[in-house]
Parts: sequence; structure tokens; C-alpha cells
Amino acid sequence: MTPPRARTWGRRGHTPVIRVRGRSRRRTSVAALCCYKPGEKSRLIQRPRAHLLLKGARKSFSWKDYRDLLVRAHIQLGGPIVVVWDNLNTHLAAGLKRYEAEHDWLTTVRLPPYAPDLNPVEAVWSLVRGAMANTAFGTPDDLHRKLRRELRRIQLRPHLIDGCLTATGLTINPPTPP
Repeated sequence: MTPPRARTWGRRGHTPVIRVRGRSRRRTSVAALCCYKPGEKSRLIQRPRAHLLLKGARKSFSWKDYRDLLVRAHIQLGGPIVVVWDNLNTHLAAGLKRYEAEHDWLTTVRLPPYAPDLNPVEAVWSLVRGAMANTAFGTPDDLHRKLRRELRRIQLRPHLIDGCLTATGLTINPPTPP
């Protein structure tokens, strides 16, 4: 997972230096679901969130945030959902497991312990990082705006989301009727 790189118009051997203001007191997190259903367009359901770095404040999504994302996906997709989780510690939280057990419309499958190459959302992050390569943001709001714009661009192009699944080598096999 190397950082994205893009070309520069700077002279060879002279690294361009961009001066930016002091440290920001914000952090941005993004959660996303790639949604696939045979015979329908692929969809990306995402939720970016800006966090303030205050003492004792959470710096990432909690299991409740992921639960809310699943509920939103269930409403938008209008049917049962099979979620393939990676092994992020928040995905393994007891509260989220309890929620999964209580709802029959939600089925979860876990990826092997370290398998980013099997997760289509990793390819989405690669597309976003590539679009934001060599960009200096003046304010955290500029970063947030660019991030939302790139995610929206991907949402409007289902073939990109299909390509993220193809990159994993996995396929969707519809259930065969009995």
C-alpha cells in the first residue's frame, strides 16, 4: 500500500515545497459499502465524517456508526444484506455482533485476518487516493469537500464499482432455486 504519486512540473532533483498553516484539530474518517446485486447496477453507500480532536473524543467510527450505515443501506437497498467485513476491531465489537444476531435481514461473513486484496472497498480507497495525489488542502473543509466529490464521482459510475470487485477476483453467484 504505497502512497499515491503523481507527476510535478518542478525541476528534476528539486522537491517542490508548499507552505501550509499550522496543525489542524480535525480528523476525517470514511466508511463505505460496495453493494452488488445480480442484474442491477452496483452501488456505493458511503458516509464521511469529520472528527474534532478533543481530549477524550473518539477519533474514528464506533460500532454504532457502522450499525447506522448498515441500517441506511438496508433502507436504500430494500432487502436483506450480506456484509463481508474485514477484521477491523470495530467490526468485531460485541455491540455490533449483538445487532447482527438480532436482525434476520443481516448476514455477515468475515474475511481472513489480513486480506486487503479480497476487499473491494480497498480499491475504492485507491481510486480516491489517486484522485487526491499531490494535492495540498488549505483547510480541512477543502479536504472534506474533495473527498465527498471523489466518492460521488465513483457513485455515479457503476462500472468503477464493478471494477473494484473484479480486482479482488471474487464473483457474485446468485443462489440457485431449489
